[in-house]
Order: sequence, then C-alpha cells, then structure tokens
Amino acid sequence: MQLSSLLQKFNEPETLKMAKLGRELRAQGIDIIDLSLGEPDFDTPQHIKDAAKKAIDDNWSHYPPVAGYPELRQAVCDKFKRDNNLDYKPENIVVSTGAKQSLANAILATVDAGDEVIIPAPFWVTYSELVKIAGGIPVILPSKLENDYKVTAAEVEEAITDRTKLFLFSSPCNPSGSVYNKAELEALAKLFSNYPEIFIISDEIYEYINFIGAHESIAQFDEIKERVIIVNGLSKGYAMTGYRLGYIAAAPIVAKGCEKIQGQFTSGANSVTQRAGIVALTGDMRPTEEMEKEFERRKKRVMQLLSEVPGWKCSEPAGAFYVFPDVSAYFGKTVNGQTIENADDLCMYLLNTAHVSTVTGRAFGSPECIRLSFANSLPKIEAAYVRIKEALAKLK
Repeated sequence: MQLSSLLQKFNEPETLKMAKLGRELRAQGIDIIDLSLGEPDFDTPQHIKDAAKKAIDDNWSHYPPVAGYPELRQAVCDKFKRDNNLDYKPENIVVSTGAKQSLANAILATVDAGDEVIIPAPFWVTYSELVKIAGGIPVILPSKLENDYKVTAAEVEEAITDRTKLFLFSSPCNPSGSVYNKAELEALAKLFSNYPEIFIISDEIYEYINFIGAHESIAQFDEIKERVIIVNGLSKGYAMTGYRLGYIAAAPIVAKGCEKIQGQFTSGANSVTQRAGIVALTGDMRPTEEMEKEFERRKKRVMQLLSEVPGWKCSEPAGAFYVFPDVSAYFGKTVNGQTIENADDLCMYLLNTAHVSTVTGRAFGSPECIRLSFANSLPKIEAAYVRIKEALAKLK
C-alpha cells in the first residue's frame, strides 16, 4: 500500500514522541518524572466544570456554528477589550478545537505553495511542520541566549524576501519563556508597516503565565492590526487542555477564510466545551491568577536548581512554564561506550538513565538546547534535578 507523499513532508511532534516513550517506560514499572509535556498540572476550576455539566443537562448537544456560538465569540471580544484594550467584533473571531487547529487554519488560509514564512528560533515544534503541510517554506531565524532568545526588527528585515508571506512567533514563547516588551513589538510593527504584503501570526496562548507584568500584543499597533492574526485559547491559562478550545482574532477576510477551512475539517468545536468557555472567559479569574503565582514560585526554584547543574547555561524565563538551557557542554562526552553527540542523545540518556523525560531543542530549532517544563509538582521537579545531576556526573 502506498500512502500520501504528504506524510513525508513533516515530522511527528517531538513533545508527543517523548511523552509516548515515557508512558512506555512507566508501563514497565519505571518511575518516570515527566518534564516534557506543556500541560498545567492543575485541575480545571470548579465554576468552569459546573458550566460544562450544566451545558450537558441543558442539552447543548447539537451541531454548533462552525465559527463558534455568537455568545462565545462575543465573550472572546470582551476578553480582548478587558485584558488587552483591543477592539474586535464577533465577525473577527473563529473558535476552533484547540489553538493548534487555530494555527493550522490561519496558516492554511494565508500561505501558498512556495511562500516563505519567517519563524524565529526557538519556536514551538508545530509551527514549521504546519508551514510544510501548507506547501510553504519555513525560514528559521536564529536568536541568541544573550538576547533572551528574542529577535530584533533588524534581524527580521534581513530575512525578508519578495517571497515572504508570514511572520510567525509566540510571546510568551514556548520553549524559551521569552516575552517581547512593548518597545520590541513596536519596532517590529514599524518594520512590518513597510511590508503590507506580510501577515503576522502572534501566538499568545501563554498570555496569563507572565512573570513581568501586563501582556503586550503586537495587534495594539493600528498600522498593522489588520494583518495580525492573534491565536489564543483556554488550555494554558485555565487548565483546560483536554477541553480543546482555541480561537483567533483577525480581519474579517482572514476569519472567513479560516471558517471555510474549518468547515471542511471539523466544523464547530465541541458544544459543551464552548458553553464552558463562555464562563471561563467571563468568570472568576482568581484561579488563573493563583496558578500563575505557583508557576512563578516554581520558576524561581528551578532557576536555583539549574544554577547547580555544571555546564548548563540558561536565561531566566519571563513567562510560560519552561526553561531552555544550552546543554552543548555535554556534547562529545561518553559513558559506558555511549557518546552524547547532540541534544537528542542527551534527552534519551536522561530518559533511560535518570528516568526524567525532556525534549530535544532540535525540535524547536535550537539544537544546542533542551526543554524542561516546570508544569509539575515542586517535589517531583526537585527530585528530577537530583537525578539529572547524578546522571550528568557519569559523563566524562
């Protein structure tokens, strides 16, 4: 049997691959500490769960509109006004089955075969693969640890060609935790104002996990707002990963394009989830704020633990729940005849020797790094770093 050649054009997400390997070892009775997945280790707040239960009892069990219930789209607009001082109407909003589908819709709606998409590295693993699925060409723009893994407007301009169609980035960033401030975003906006043919996708899924103050969106700059596509969702800020609800805010022409694509893939997102989403977006934000405080507490402890790991270099994340150390000091070291050639080898070594799952930086466009999540309990995180140090000490 011959399957589609499309399957050869993109890779399986490394994050899911490591989670699968961890589950397989756990099934063998091995105690694996998971620092690989990007999922809050909190339960969904009670008032949101109650809304989901009520939606079932109230028989919200029929096909919803493709773009989302009008009340939910309005709730998204109200959230943008409340949190970001951005004015959108329901016609700007499309609700999807998770932010990943929102990204896929936006990329498929804007990118043609042969179009170039500038993606600062490190980047979330799915960005480049979705561009490949759309037939586009990912143009990876490396950033530096010394600049907290952020790119400058001047660096972006050097990467622009007459085939550039899209700039795709996240803030707060997965995997580095970097957050672009208003001045940095303003410089990018001024640059893109000179290139009216370029769309900008701003992935803001980690908006509420921000350790340095108010979230800043590149959509606040009027000169480019019509070309900005904001991607966001409920998974990270509301501990609703399994509910699968994401959304975009974009110009009506882009929103309609995304709705058309989604209509042929999944139609509307889960009806019960949508009703719960209305309550999440308009209800009590204290659980989200408490979760953010706990992530910040863990981050501070993780930075202390990282400082005790010989040879690792890491900038302090300003948001999200990851650290992204440069681990290249261990490349070329050996133990029991095994040589650590790269970050892939180091991640597998830590999984099999320390029984700690991490993710190779190669998947994020930064092959000298690995990603470690702190979306796990502090006792497990502390135990994981003890194991990591012990395993690294064996390498010579």
